[in-house]
This record gives sequence, structure tokens and C-alpha cells, in this order.
Amino acid sequence: MAKTKGLGKGLGSIFGDDLETVLEDIQSGPQRQEGKVEIPVSEVRANPYQPRKKFDDSKINELAESIREHGVFTPILVRKSFQGYELIAGERRLRASKLAKKETIPAIVMEFSDQEMMEIAILENIQREDLNAIEEANGYNNLIERLGYTQEECAKRVGKSREYVANLLRLLKLPRSIQQLITENKISMGHARPLITLDDEGMAYDIACRIVEEGLSVREVERLVKAAKEKQPEKVEKKTHDYSYVVGVMENRLQTKVKVDNKQIVIKYSGTEDLNRILELINCIEE
Repeated sequence: MAKTKGLGKGLGSIFGDDLETVLEDIQSGPQRQEGKVEIPVSEVRANPYQPRKKFDDSKINELAESIREHGVFTPILVRKSFQGYELIAGERRLRASKLAKKETIPAIVMEFSDQEMMEIAILENIQREDLNAIEEANGYNNLIERLGYTQEECAKRVGKSREYVANLLRLLKLPRSIQQLITENKISMGHARPLITLDDEGMAYDIACRIVEEGLSVREVERLVKAAKEKQPEKVEKKTHDYSYVVGVMENRLQTKVKVDNKQIVIKYSGTEDLNRILELINCIEE
């Protein structure tokens, strides 16, 4: 089976360029006929690093109708795995082919590492603007957590500013219920950013629901959040007492470990004989 090795010059040479065009060139250029093979649809698994979770069902249905009638013109990109293949690019075509009950699909088999797979999945979707803010934030978080990138390195990889990446990552601090509203495009990133500053998750969700129901502007949300924060009681730090002097005196007197905390005193002993010794020292044994 023919395999195409990488992108010729490697991924490093295409960061900052139009990755979508590069991938389309592989799928429709000279390599399309040279390396194209038919593989079973059932043996292709989705890219494990695919950040996009939502797909437009109506567009998938339209593509499925076209595939039923004309077949798949542009091969998908895959890499060989232990069991079958993993998808690199062409998820819509794969989903539509399954919907059209196709048994095989044209593909070009590439050789990519896990790192390249992850970067391609994120970069391709970002350049096509297919990701919502939460999906994009999760994609950046994967690059940082799985590949050990700093926010600055991640920003360079995806062609964004560090501030942009940092602001997106902050969205992941929001409760899942609010993240879901962003995913469904019911509230925007601009609406969500003020909500991050609220400590009360219930209050944040109440305001998020008002955004949806009342069509609030970002400025209106900022005013609501400011008012809510003014009403929130200030956190009072619990005073911690230093009992080190008392502990020192007792341990010196009893010759054993002593703990003084949370309105209680804990005295350690090693056995019955040691317990009797301590009880005698504190005058708890009757003559």
C-alpha cells in the first residue's frame, strides 16, 4: 500500500501559512492519484485529537446525498494505526459516507506523529473557522497539556497572540452549563468573559440565562456582573493561631508528640506502659 510521507518539508514549514490549502493540495494534487487507495469505511476512526465536537447535520445530509449519487471525489487523509486507520482530514466526507451506507472510501495514507496529528486537527479547524470558542480553547489546552507548550509557544503555533490564547483558555474556568451555552452559540465570548470573574457559579449562570432570554449586550452584562460582585460578601480569612509554644511546652513535659489544633489536644503514646506514665505526669492516676 502506497504511503505519502508527511507534507514534504515537514509541518514546521507550514505553520503560519494556509494549512487548509496545503491539505487540499495533497488531496487534489498529483499525490491524489499516485497515493490514493480504497479503504473500508468501518476501519477509519475519527482523529483522536479532533477538537470540533459539533457538526452541521443539514450539511452532512446534503453531502451524503451527493456521495450516494456521485461518490467521493476528494480522498480523505489517514494514517495507519494498530487497528485500521485514524483520520487526519476529511471528517465531513467520512461522516457523510457512513450516512450514505458506503462500504469503502478513497484515501491517501500519510505518516504523521501524534504531535503532528494534534496540530493538524487544531490548525485545520481554526483556519476554516469551524470551531466555537470552547472547542478552540480545548484545542489549545490539549497542545499545552499533552505537548508541554507554554501559552506563548501555543500562540505562535496557531498564529494568534498570546493574549488571545490566554483569554480563550480562561473560558474553561466557567461552569459546564455556561460553556454549553457558548458551544451552542447562545452567548458570545464577549458576554462570557465578565462571568469568569464571579465566584458564585449560580449567580454566573443566572446572568448567562438572562443574556439568552433578554438579548443583553456585553456592556449590560458587565454592569450586571459589577453589581453582583458588590453584593457578594467579602471573604473573611480564617485566623490561624500559632500553638507552637504550647506544643513545645507540653512535648517537653510529657516527652511525647503533641498536637494542638481545632480546639483539641492530641497526645501520642506508644503503649499501656507509656500511657500510664503520661497519666501519672498529668496527675490522672489515683493513689
